[in-house]
Amino acid sequence: MRTPTIPLTLLTVVLVGCTDDVPTALSSATRPMAHRAAVFPDLIALPNGFTADGISFGRGSTFYVGSGATGAIWRGDARTGAGALLVPPQAGRMACGLAYDPRTDHLFVAGSVTGQAYVYDAATGSTLGVYQLSDPAAGPTLIQGVAVMSDAVYFTDALRPVIHRIPLGTHGELPSADAVQQIPLTGDFEFIPGSFVGNESGIVATPGDRWLVILNPTTGTLYRVDPATGQTTAIMLGGGSVAGDGLAIIGHTLYVVQVFLSQVAVVRVDADFTGGAIEQHALGTSTLNFPAKIAAFGSALYVVNARFDVEQQVVRLSR
Repeated sequence: MRTPTIPLTLLTVVLVGCTDDVPTALSSATRPMAHRAAVFPDLIALPNGFTADGISFGRGSTFYVGSGATGAIWRGDARTGAGALLVPPQAGRMACGLAYDPRTDHLFVAGSVTGQAYVYDAATGSTLGVYQLSDPAAGPTLIQGVAVMSDAVYFTDALRPVIHRIPLGTHGELPSADAVQQIPLTGDFEFIPGSFVGNESGIVATPGDRWLVILNPTTGTLYRVDPATGQTTAIMLGGGSVAGDGLAIIGHTLYVVQVFLSQVAVVRVDADFTGGAIEQHALGTSTLNFPAKIAAFGSALYVVNARFDVEQQVVRLSR
């Protein structure tokens, strides 16, 4: 595969905007913890120069972190902090947001400016599928966030007012490469051309797979999205906003990674995901430094500490 050329004007967006979603749909966010008394490390070191971005939990205490620069995937254990590369650097690939499907042990990866999505076997690291979601030749694209629902996988595009859909079989089976769909975002969604950080970042599925929630990092607005039609409804937060990147969801609580503030905002939303309130602006610790994506596991949140200029880490936060 030919290595994509990144336009100079997008380089900063790749390093900042490719900081996903990690969605927690169909993840272990609500899985009962059998070992709550165990001591889990608060900081887990990643390889130097990894350019960490997306994160998602798989089976047990296993989690995965993607490299926004090389497309590599690092697999770690939240219980011990140990880990190793599952997928080595991939020529022409990047890894932004990650999402795991427990039915198939598939790991879905958002491919940033390549316009692609990748599917890996979470046990072996082998490539199971490559999907061209959008064509970079047709204009800038930045595939950033990913969320798994029972019948499809959805991806955000920070530079286009659409969501991308890969339909799945009854048991999560992968479709052919030409099955990709683009769903235009309509309704309340506000797209701002030329935005420095893009217009879509994190994405999560709500309980019961009824809706998607996406974040516009430029306006700080959260939107409820109908996954079938792309109709959006702004989630009104009483005049507040939560500009950021990665999202996690537990019930009716959203956790928003705020990159430049190095913190996580906590947002409580109502039953129909049309209104809510910011309950806490600054969940986090001094160990957060340029955080990117987030995943929930047990009673904690795990945040990728991208810190592109120095060593990278996964930070555990109590919620």
